[in-house]
Amino acid sequence: MCMAQMGRPTVEVVLTDEERQVLLRWARRPTSSQALALRCRMVLACADGASNTRVGAELGVHPTTVAKWRKRFVIDRLEGLVDEPRPGAPRTVGDDRVEDVIVRTLESTPQGATHWSTRSMAQATGLSQSTVSRIWRTFGLKPHMVETFKLSNDPQFIDKVRDIVGLYLAPPEHALVLCVDEKSQIQALDRSAPVLPMMPGMPERRTHDYLRGGTTTLFAALNVATGEVIGQLHRRHRAAEFKKFLTRIDKEVPAGLDVHLICDNYATHKTPAIQRWLVAHPRFHMHFTPTYSSWLNQVERWFALLTDQQIRRGAHKNVQNLEHDIRSWIKLWNEQPRPFTWTKTADEVLERLATYLQRIEDSTH
Repeated sequence: MCMAQMGRPTVEVVLTDEERQVLLRWARRPTSSQALALRCRMVLACADGASNTRVGAELGVHPTTVAKWRKRFVIDRLEGLVDEPRPGAPRTVGDDRVEDVIVRTLESTPQGATHWSTRSMAQATGLSQSTVSRIWRTFGLKPHMVETFKLSNDPQFIDKVRDIVGLYLAPPEHALVLCVDEKSQIQALDRSAPVLPMMPGMPERRTHDYLRGGTTTLFAALNVATGEVIGQLHRRHRAAEFKKFLTRIDKEVPAGLDVHLICDNYATHKTPAIQRWLVAHPRFHMHFTPTYSSWLNQVERWFALLTDQQIRRGAHKNVQNLEHDIRSWIKLWNEQPRPFTWTKTADEVLERLATYLQRIEDSTH
């Protein structure tokens, strides 16, 4: 037997006209569940005679995934694409009612409200709140949640993304890559009454109001390779303070290494005084993130940890107390630093952005 004839036989997919129409409708609706739409496209491609390998390559999934949904469809037809078969009593809610809930959730809002709740959806569809909740969980729908985003208008966006991602994935030899930024206006806040500690059956309790004790600014440089952080606190965040921080970095980094700094487009990073300092220190190289793209700077993730673990629930009577706790936290971090692993290539980042842009364009039509 030749090698071309070896391998597991492929299950043939034959569609009725009604099934094809339903699959096309589910696959083409731009606001449908993306998981369901992908399954529909896999089945349609299989019905056209394509192999699992070819379908997987065209849709960006593993051939075994294509084989799974091919087999599921042949056994359970359309119902097999909607939900995993589960033991227990037979389903009492048909596919048409499930689809109705999904379409209403994604493509409409209830009268007098900005988003659906399980109660309002149950009233609109005649289902129970628990049934609506199960459908939403199955398809990953969360009408109560919202996230914000900001698209970059930087004309050099693509070049800057490739530059910075290149530093993460293939840092230059004999050089240090540092993600640099400042966390400004960190407030020293103290509660108006003592915090009541957590007890069995009762969470920590604190007053809703607080007393302000001043502000400070943390300049930080995260070593991409090791996770170590160089930190410096100042009461202001002007170019003068940023220049002092650069001098601190220059002292701490061994003289034989070049220094690549990843910064945002904040004005203090580009003043004439900073430019003169960089000319006098040629081993320093600045790399700027695109506008509105702070997510590319890994030090922002470190700032989020600092906020979550030290600042947000901390109580500080004055700035000195706040700065002491921040320095202590940095020292503790550097005893066991943890670098953030960047895995996506520049092409993957740009492809993901293109997907978002396509979804925005589709939603306006």
